[in-house]
Amino acid sequence: MAALWGNGGQPGQFPLEQWFYEMPPCTRWWTTATVATSVLVQCHVLTPFQLFYSFRAVFVKAQYWRLLSNFLYFGPLNLDLLFHVFFLQRYSRLLEESSGHSSADFSWLLLYASSSLLILSPFLSVPFLGPALSSSLVYIWGRRNPDTRLSFFGVLVFTAPYLPWVLMAFSLIVHGTIPKDEICGVIVGHIWFFFTDVYPPLHGGQRPLDPPRWWRRLFEGRRSGGAQENGGTDTRNINNEFAAAAAPEVR
Repeated sequence: MAALWGNGGQPGQFPLEQWFYEMPPCTRWWTTATVATSVLVQCHVLTPFQLFYSFRAVFVKAQYWRLLSNFLYFGPLNLDLLFHVFFLQRYSRLLEESSGHSSADFSWLLLYASSSLLILSPFLSVPFLGPALSSSLVYIWGRRNPDTRLSFFGVLVFTAPYLPWVLMAFSLIVHGTIPKDEICGVIVGHIWFFFTDVYPPLHGGQRPLDPPRWWRRLFEGRRSGGAQENGGTDTRNINNEFAAAAAPEVR
């Protein structure tokens, strides 16, 4: 799996290349695929009509790539795309790095969140779910770092749990429409947070949304079994010092 995901940055690399390889694997490839998809649309190699999620297109016309492509397109190359990519890679990276030495836990989170959003999408007519998935990650990170202080454009100061709501208010002001996709993402993120951070201490440590062993073996090989039996890495043990340093903290 290491060869598939790639190695870390090496001495002598350019800053952009080093930044790319310093990102954990899931975040690295999701960010890359997002930018590449927008470039291909901008160059008229693809069109948004080939990428959006449609239940009929997927399950009647067998266009299964839409299950993935709708999470990769955030819009054309503009400042709005840069804004989305910034939040995507920042909070995705923080969550993935806090999940331990492998990407098993974080990739399982992505699978859970994307599957949940695909189920909700037809009821809300949301064809592109990338912003919703990103909103889920922002919400989870914010709830796990309640004391981190953030500044929005140097004007509004608030603590991390309010970040998704601030972003929704900003989206409402800029686009003039209620961000149904981001609200959906918050709902999905809250369910994950409840069953991984709130529920276990109240029910003898049971963690119903943890990845199964076969999933861990895909990423960790044989060592996953022993690591899991010895307690493994708890995704609740967030490195708050790193999170605060990487987030736009107000000092």
